[in-house]
Amino acid sequence: EGASEAIKGADVFIIGGTSLNVYPAAGLLRFYRGDKLVLINRSELPQEKNARLVIRGSIGEVMSQI
Repeated sequence: EGASEAIKGADVFIIGGTSLNVYPAAGLLRFYRGDKLVLINRSELPQEKNARLVIRGSIGEVMSQI
């Protein structure tokens, strides 16, 4: 419940290293109300059409470069 409330109020939502098929984590995206969705993943995701930024790669490699 706390996570869903935090996501509802988030300015930016970054999701990394998931297929968005495994619950409960996959269901958290539905709570995001903003327009700054960032997806970091090795493979293409259907939710990319809603993302402001898509980064293709390993979450570990991407985060180590930030």
